[in-house]
Amino acid sequence: MDPVTFATDPTPATRHLPAAPRLIATDLDGTLLRDDKSVSDRTVAALAAAEEAGIEVFFVTGRPARWMGVVSDHVHGHGLAICGNGAAIVDLHGVGNGHRFVMVRPLERSAALDVVTLLRAVAPGTSFAVERTGGFHHEPAYPPMHMNPAASVSPAEEILAEDADTACQPVLKVLAFHPELTPDGFLALARTAVGNRAEVTRSSPTALLEISGAGISKASTLALYCAERGISPAEVVAFGDMPNDMAMLSWAGTSYAMGNAHPDVLAAASARTAANNEDGVAVVIEQILKAL
Repeated sequence: MDPVTFATDPTPATRHLPAAPRLIATDLDGTLLRDDKSVSDRTVAALAAAEEAGIEVFFVTGRPARWMGVVSDHVHGHGLAICGNGAAIVDLHGVGNGHRFVMVRPLERSAALDVVTLLRAVAPGTSFAVERTGGFHHEPAYPPMHMNPAASVSPAEEILAEDADTACQPVLKVLAFHPELTPDGFLALARTAVGNRAEVTRSSPTALLEISGAGISKASTLALYCAERGISPAEVVAFGDMPNDMAMLSWAGTSYAMGNAHPDVLAAASARTAANNEDGVAVVIEQILKAL
């Protein structure tokens, strides 16, 4: 199917949509959020209108739960979101306006250590960070990626040690950064080295990889959530822009790559919408509601 760019092509989205979609699954960065990390008034209105029409909106992101404040006010009803590329389902309406882990799908400690060892061997100069349920830990050489302070700074082998102070906290994902490799080149190298020991993907424009447990992805966790509620893939409309969205876009019955999406994502999706800065998700939601 030829992709449709709604920024310039007025072809109705209904051409691609199921008769009665029950769930909208959307990535955040580069997709729902504009480049300044804001949610536009148009998008806020579209999300609210979808839920008023009985279509569940589910945020599915690589972000950790602590970075979800930007959209927590826009999660209505169920209050749930998938974080960490499928490593956790989080209730953003937790006690005291905090978040609560509803489901955790961890990266086992032994597998995380194997990944660190393998990537140190095939890509010297790689630095690592570890996202646990209780916080973020990184190596001294790992570059600052966000203003949130780290819970600790030490070598990855110490962070992942069996007797580490945080050993009781499940590992959601390991992050690996290389200062010289290209993003796609590092991804291909790491996937070959790691094999089926873990799931390796990326969502950053830099050579920053995100590593989850084997078989854990946005798609697999969303599938679990939908199966519990009797929602079929054909009843899901998904949006994304980067390689970590590709499995979800392939799983959903209808999927949209953003106009600003990675070339591989454009090829994987069943259609294309406008770029994130042009409210591409809202454009499609408005056309869905018009059709209903």
